[in-house]
Order: sequence, then structure tokens, then C-alpha cells
Amino acid sequence: MELQTSVREGHGAKPGADELLLDARGISKHYGGVAALDGVNFSIRPGEHVALVGDNGAGKSTLVRALTGAIRPDSGTLRFDGQDCQFASPVDARKVGIETVYQNLALADHLDVASNLFLGREEFRLRLGPLSLLAHDRMKKKAVELLARTGVHIPRLGDAVLNLSGGQRQTVAIARAVGWGSRLVIMDEPTAALGVQETKHVEDIIKRLKEQGMAVLIISHNLRQVFELCETVWIMRRGRVAGSRKTATTTPEEVIRLITGANEIAAA
Repeated sequence: MELQTSVREGHGAKPGADELLLDARGISKHYGGVAALDGVNFSIRPGEHVALVGDNGAGKSTLVRALTGAIRPDSGTLRFDGQDCQFASPVDARKVGIETVYQNLALADHLDVASNLFLGREEFRLRLGPLSLLAHDRMKKKAVELLARTGVHIPRLGDAVLNLSGGQRQTVAIARAVGWGSRLVIMDEPTAALGVQETKHVEDIIKRLKEQGMAVLIISHNLRQVFELCETVWIMRRGRVAGSRKTATTTPEEVIRLITGANEIAAA
């Protein structure tokens, strides 16, 4: 699958308030005889904060990988920012403004904070192949601006990421994702390994992204977090969408019933 040439890097025709930023239709993915995704329809509006929930094996991670070019769906269509698109790799997704923060964070532990923020986007003073010189001062200055814009506080940017706390590492990964003109940031269990204080700090950063109008998709098992941070929750079960609900008009109990299939059992 290749990125459609009609998709422009970083932006497209900006959708209106009643239009969709991301619209996936009929997404299916099979592994042998197992349907990891079975005709999934899924959408996100501009600036919307959305949660994706479901038991292990429900298809959440497979759907995210299909949306971001990490895997190729067997069938289905995807529109982003008003344009039809197909992503051959996560690099293609980043070009149109989709960034993903995975559970493993994908940080280079022995590099400092600024270097991690510019990982894959390095700036150079001089480009001479293997003898190229990085523009460290310029990247550090931009890193300070990027962290301030995101609301992330790291006292010493020269510290290796290896020496940061779990919460600081998570905020660096989020800052990197949102700092490059992203339209949509996807976070896979952003606070799963964090303590109470670090969890609150990451959640505060996510709320700040809402104020800035950035769309966010959170995969989470934490329903308290889902209801506090998100406007819409999509529930997956056995590779299908079991339903979507506005958090303002539903309850954790109803979401759990959809996750477990209790409504289906009661109707049988």
C-alpha cells in the first residue's frame, strides 16, 4: 500500500467542526483463520479526545497499527484530514500529522533529551555524509521551546534519557509526538507504568493538548482516566466495534457491559 499522492504532508483541506479528521471504514485484518479486525468503522473529529477500550485481544492495538501504517489491512478505506489515504509505513502517517506514542516509548536511552526530541529529524550545521556536524545548540534551543509549548518540564536537557524517571520519559515521548505540527496523537496506555503523581502530570499534559485543539486517541484500561480525559469512548470486542458512547451520557458500568458482551448475553 502506498501513500496517495493527494495527501499533502502535514496538512490537507482542514475539516470543519462537523466533519471528521479521521474516518476509517470497513477495516479488516486476518492472521490465518483469525479475524483480528472484522469490518471496523472508526472516526475522530478535529480536536476530539477519544478513548479506545476493550479486553486484551479485542483488536485495539491491531486497529491502531492499521491506522498508522505499521500493518497493512486486508480491506477497508481511510480518510484523514479530508483526503483519501493509504499508509505504507508509520513514516507516511507522520507526514500527514499522525504521531504515535507506544508503550515502549521508542526513546534512545543513552541520548540526551534534546537529541531524543529530534530523533529522525536532526538538524545539521554541515552535511558531509559520515562527517556531518549536528547543530546541537539550535536543536537545544528549539527543544526548550517545544517542551514549553507542550507544558513539559525537564530541569536538565543534557541528561541522558536513561537517567529520567518514568514520568519524565513519558512526557519526553509525548512532547516529541506533539511538537511537530501533529493533527492527531495516539497514546498506547500512556500512564500504565507510572505512579500517582506522575500519572497526574501526564494527564495534565493531555488536558493541555485539548486546550490547544489537538486530537488525541488514548488506548487505556483505566476507565477513570477515560471518563476524565475523553469525550468519546469506542469499545472493541473480538475484532469488532461493540459500540461508541459519549462519556457525558454513559457510565463505566455500561462500557464494561459492552467490553464483556453482557448485553449480548442478556439478549440471547
